[in-house]
Amino acid sequence: MGGAPAPRRGRRRRRARRRGRADGAMTGGPARSGAARTAPVRTGPVVRTALAARTALARGSRRERAADALLWLVLCAPGVVEYVAGPPQEGPAPVLPYLTVPVLALAVLVCRTAPLLSLYLAVGLAFVASPELFSGAAVLPLLATGYLVGRRMRQAPPALVSFGMVAALGLLVTWRADEQLWSWFTLVLTLVFNVALPWLVGRYVRQHAELVATGWELAERMEREQQLAADRVRLRERSRIAGDMHDTLGHELSLLALRAGALEVAPDLDPRHREAAEGLRAAAVTATETLHDIIGVLRDGDAAGGGGQPDERLAGVDIADLVDRAAASGLPVELRREGQPVPLPPLAERALHRVVQESLTNAAKHAPGGAVTVELRQSPDATEVSVVSERPAGDPPPRGTSGGNGLIGLRERVRLSGGVMRDGPVALPDSPAGSGYEVRVRLPHEHAHVASGTVPTEVVTPASAPSESSLRRESAERKERRRLRQVFLVPLALTSALAVAMTVFAFVQSNRSVLPAADYDRMRVGQDERDVFGLLPTMQTDEQPGPHVAPGPPGSRCRYYRMDDGPDPVRVYRLCFGGGRLVAKDAVRTGS
Repeated sequence: MGGAPAPRRGRRRRRARRRGRADGAMTGGPARSGAARTAPVRTGPVVRTALAARTALARGSRRERAADALLWLVLCAPGVVEYVAGPPQEGPAPVLPYLTVPVLALAVLVCRTAPLLSLYLAVGLAFVASPELFSGAAVLPLLATGYLVGRRMRQAPPALVSFGMVAALGLLVTWRADEQLWSWFTLVLTLVFNVALPWLVGRYVRQHAELVATGWELAERMEREQQLAADRVRLRERSRIAGDMHDTLGHELSLLALRAGALEVAPDLDPRHREAAEGLRAAAVTATETLHDIIGVLRDGDAAGGGGQPDERLAGVDIADLVDRAAASGLPVELRREGQPVPLPPLAERALHRVVQESLTNAAKHAPGGAVTVELRQSPDATEVSVVSERPAGDPPPRGTSGGNGLIGLRERVRLSGGVMRDGPVALPDSPAGSGYEVRVRLPHEHAHVASGTVPTEVVTPASAPSESSLRRESAERKERRRLRQVFLVPLALTSALAVAMTVFAFVQSNRSVLPAADYDRMRVGQDERDVFGLLPTMQTDEQPGPHVAPGPPGSRCRYYRMDDGPDPVRVYRLCFGGGRLVAKDAVRTGS
């Protein structure tokens, strides 16, 4: 039992070595293990094509393979039908039926991983069918591969360079075939409408799909941002509720504890009622602690505290009312006024109200029994409020709890109102303890934010200013319109330029392909070809003899030149050469 696995391990190692050698043969080098296996190797075009085909077979899904098989059948159909109806009899075309099926199979196989390679295969097949790329069997392959290159390739320069290379190669092929530029013009037109136009359509479809996908991504992101904005609104509302609870309910609980404490030390109160007052004060302190715990949960860490929506419940509540209520609760507080009352914006008025309310609450909690002085000074330029609480002499009673958010919220409120707040210990020589705590606020009346009631930290965006989403949408729409225009205008511009070039070439050819009658008469059959070429024009005419005209001598090559009989000649000179000499000369009729 112990020695049985050894042969299996040996077989696995041998199979691994064979696979390594096979991989080395496919990549053009020996197989390597570990990190060396990823080293780049130099491969030829045949090996790269084989690798692309193998990758396509490995990665393609069943649906993609079915679609590729259907595409292959559609592309092969014209060539097969043409072969069955009657195969061509001359030129390289007889091999076309035998090349169509395998070449198109390879082109379809690599069209997903290497679309440009599939276009090269289709163009090569079209060149075999016709030097002008104009063949019934090559139309669908050129259209399909041109479209797939635009649909599946993001970069445009490789495709444009390929089009230029095909046009240059076509010039050499057509000129070698018949020494005529008209065939090259036909090739360029075929390249424009059968390759370039589908390529533009494919690029438009791909970019439109990307635009739609980007739009959905943007919509999802906007939805997430809306959810975040809703969360921020909820957090701000919780913070505002916490600020309101701290400012209003906390103030009332502090006054309640203060009244209970005053009742507890009343000399004319019997022990039973004094015990009830002590319990009431303890309950008020416990309620205050619970309130601060709730505030700590509700706050979201924003120091603004109650800087949210205005609290309309404070409308009509004067600072004097706050002082009177605190004094009625047993707090030794005094209000001092200087100057004439000046109307303040609602935001500034609420800020002053909160400052006085919070200061009185803190004095009742942290310095019970100490005198409190509230000074309100109003002038045409600014309004100042100062709240000074004296530290009581001797050891103070137990201090109330604090959440640490009151003064922070006050500073933010005052800042939003355009004012300045300072707070801290202050020396009071006339007081028994000699020290105390002061909160001082100054609100300038001429400050822009106080006058207008706006918040300085907010960025006010004009209603007419476009949003980022609208700008991006307009940019995408402009790109979409530009791409759509390119699909139609680029082929139209190329066709127009080619038409102008063909017109100019026809004019030049008509003038430079005329053979004078005197030079024609000087030529003799059997004359040396080089001597005859010295008398010929620089260009041939594209006019060809009609079907009723007998062909030239067998094995000869014929050249055609215009006669002096107008812009639309009926007869042309035909000169046939063979063996380095002029073997025939005659005037033949053109057309049908």
